[in-house]
Amino acid sequence: MKLDFSSDRVLAVVAHPDDAELLCAGTLARARREGAPIGICVMCKGDKGQPARPIRNLAAVRRREMAASARILGARLFCGTSPDGRLADSIPQRRFLVEVFRQFRPTLVLAHSPRDYHPDHRAASVLADAASWYCASRGFRTRSSPLPAAPALWFMDTIAMVGFDPGIFVDVSPFLAIKAAMLAAHKSQLARAGDTDFSPLSDLMRRQGEARGMQAGVPSAEAFLPCHAFKRGRAW
Repeated sequence: MKLDFSSDRVLAVVAHPDDAELLCAGTLARARREGAPIGICVMCKGDKGQPARPIRNLAAVRRREMAASARILGARLFCGTSPDGRLADSIPQRRFLVEVFRQFRPTLVLAHSPRDYHPDHRAASVLADAASWYCASRGFRTRSSPLPAAPALWFMDTIAMVGFDPGIFVDVSPFLAIKAAMLAAHKSQLARAGDTDFSPLSDLMRRQGEARGMQAGVPSAEAFLPCHAFKRGRAW
């Protein structure tokens, strides 16, 4: 079986500015090479992830960094406004994300696992699940028109693969250079590599890709679990 994204529109919904690089950038790059429009929606401003030497106006710095990363990928970028640590399932957040979905019109949504370690990740997961349903509801009104059908939803791997049982592996071996270049754009976070409350992101991304690749028989892979809830399952 070979996945083919050529007829899809793929949108990643993540909590923080560097989450897509760690968990799904290779899949997005592969989808783009196969002809799919791709997008990234970052729900939080990234304003709390300060290195040991604090950065003034960190949210603005991280917005520039994620824009630079998205340009490398050729992805359309959508930016939420929630401060780090305050993201929660709420009507305003649902309305924002439903409107993003209706503007981009994805056929496939990549979202955090509801079991991931970070509270913002888990909140983003709940919001993506809800918005991927209500974006096709005529009764849930926003500026843009509803989608004809709810998009498929894939939950992304957890950070460090904790408690995650993959359903699909995507071979991203040809896209490691793109992933590395995208992550390099996040200079403010790479500066935290030596902090005791943080992880060296480059090593984490490489090792996780290699571990999932070993499970799938390729040099590097990203792992996902498709949502098979009632009326949400898809045949691939």
